[in-house]
Amino acid sequence: MSQIAEHPVEESTAPPRSGKAAVAWLVAAIFYFYQYVLRSAPSVMMPQLAEAFGLSALGLASLIGLFYYGYSPFSLVAGAALDRLGPRRVMPIAAFVIGLGALLFSLGNPNLVSLGRFLQGIGGAFAAVGAIYIASTNFPPSQAATLIGATQMFGMAGGSAGQFAVGPLITRGLAWQNFWRAMAGLGVVIGIILILLLGQDNKPRAKAASWKDTLSAFRTVFVNPQSILCGLIAGLLFIPTTIFDMIWGVRYLQEAHSLEYASAVMRSAAVPVGWIIGCPLLGFISDRIGRRKPVIVVSSLILMACLIWILFGEEGVLPRYSLALLSGLVSGAAMLPYTIIKEANPPHVGGTAAGVINFLNFTFSALLGPLFGWLLRNVSQGAMRMEHAHYQIAFAPLILGVVIAIVLTFFLKETGSAVRPQSY
Repeated sequence: MSQIAEHPVEESTAPPRSGKAAVAWLVAAIFYFYQYVLRSAPSVMMPQLAEAFGLSALGLASLIGLFYYGYSPFSLVAGAALDRLGPRRVMPIAAFVIGLGALLFSLGNPNLVSLGRFLQGIGGAFAAVGAIYIASTNFPPSQAATLIGATQMFGMAGGSAGQFAVGPLITRGLAWQNFWRAMAGLGVVIGIILILLLGQDNKPRAKAASWKDTLSAFRTVFVNPQSILCGLIAGLLFIPTTIFDMIWGVRYLQEAHSLEYASAVMRSAAVPVGWIIGCPLLGFISDRIGRRKPVIVVSSLILMACLIWILFGEEGVLPRYSLALLSGLVSGAAMLPYTIIKEANPPHVGGTAAGVINFLNFTFSALLGPLFGWLLRNVSQGAMRMEHAHYQIAFAPLILGVVIAIVLTFFLKETGSAVRPQSY
């Protein structure tokens, strides 16, 4: 028998959808799109950045990975700030922080570049958690998975643009510094738009919420085993995208399969295109059947098969882009735990719950990104150009990670509408 969430959210308690809420969500989703462009763009300018900074492939991967060292811990800050202050008071500041990070990155100074990438991660955490917060607190629970999936669709559209659009621009001669300067200016513009269009939150808030209240919210979420399971599952399903595709994807295709740079960029960018399709689609399917767990399990099984073929299958057998699109589509199931953690915790800690799962999720990327780089360096013995076998050995653990995610999913409590008490 399916189990019911410890803290079910009843349909009648959900805020009604309104035009104002829809505008707030759309503005936040565009902000999320912007930060994902910055997150993924370095993968298509690796040679230019390596030359400019004088770094090896491993050193550059570590530099790019600094994004997650800001993103992960500040996801917790973002969740608590949203619960206490509301989106309008914190999200514009986050946009300005990302813009500053992009400006510092453009300067080329090694120390400032590192700080800039770190600041991009800090601001990015508020973009992600804020967009999910607005989607999950302003619409009925029966639409939760669909809207959170649609939110992630905007993010992955940005991830795709960071490769599909930026890659050709770099190929045609756009200086990487000019790209980051333009992104800095855009961050300021988005911050101003957020100030103008994010309405005041109607949710009543204590004027002087204490640290005790904030710590109590964290304790409520962290002591719930379902929260930890959600974070682990999301992280294990996400790292094939955040580490393998967005950092190493282009280089893997060039070195392991001898693809030209432009072709490798297009193939790698097809993964976030799959996410654009998969996140809202899998969320819709989950809402439609009223269950979360079966969608996660089936999608994870397909993702596992895709990873096995990508690493060990024969190149050219399947239609071009099909494998990348499919793997991106099914890995969109990583967003369903974002819905589950909200449904498994009390409504008043919704922002904190979103921050906690983002923290747990991207801590994987922050910690494992350098580890995969270290594995590649060791199995290749420091070779300048790595071989297919080196990538196979280094990234085979991704397959095991998906298997673990499937096993952990069976320990989740089902929180979909099919098992959630309804109020009439």
